[in-house]
Amino acid sequence: MIGLGRQFHGSTCAKNASPTMGNMAMRILLLGSPGSGKGTQSSRLQKNFNLGAISSGDLLRRNIANGTEIGKFAAKEIERGAYVSDNIMIELITNELRTIKRKNWLLDGFPRTINQAIALDDNLSLTGQPLNLVINLQVPEEVILQRIMDRWVHVPSGRVYNLSYNPPKRPGLDDVTGEKLSKRTDDNAEIFKIRLQKHRELTEPLLEYYSKRNMLVTFTGSTSDEIYPKIEGELLRRFGVENFNQGRRPEIVNEEANNIPLNDVN
Repeated sequence: MIGLGRQFHGSTCAKNASPTMGNMAMRILLLGSPGSGKGTQSSRLQKNFNLGAISSGDLLRRNIANGTEIGKFAAKEIERGAYVSDNIMIELITNELRTIKRKNWLLDGFPRTINQAIALDDNLSLTGQPLNLVINLQVPEEVILQRIMDRWVHVPSGRVYNLSYNPPKRPGLDDVTGEKLSKRTDDNAEIFKIRLQKHRELTEPLLEYYSKRNMLVTFTGSTSDEIYPKIEGELLRRFGVENFNQGRRPEIVNEEANNIPLNDVN
């Protein structure tokens, strides 16, 4: 069994740790099994930090909804419980990265394989903006299964709702547009088991790849609310408060940073 980089399990304070990377640009990869809460964590990080985000899942769903050639092929693969090919994913993500104007960004759901990781590294090296942190979410499988069974999506925007803890204001309708919500074709127990097994097979070498580069930090918990403060605290320590919620008064940001609970590193 491989190590998962640093793992967070206890409680401490951000004021006891200083940033390890100064105020460098934040170039983050977010990893986790299907249903682990990557979308929720990504949304919170975008809100609280000056981050532009790319979600491979949102890109795929957008192409599926628009009926593009890539979307048609991806839909067939997803219905079988398979992952979309490396070549297609690399093309989608690389094109999207070219449009990002912010210095701080986050990738959600890509890369999934070693080949994708190497191709991504090559592309980022050419632009002089390599990854500098990989976050791995570790959530119990039984929790994830319940999440995906209760999940509904507004496909055009990528907004995700959950009947257990984040239901829409009106049943079956998106809060913003009022349009109908949908179930993802892969949100059922049978396909989930297939996806989870494939995720394990693909992710273990990927985690090892980033762990050897001292870029990997793993956060463990059963809910997004439990995990998020740990991620936020780690980003504050690494990148400094200047990247944190830039519209707020510095004294408030600093006071809150000093009181964010973090887990001890094992």
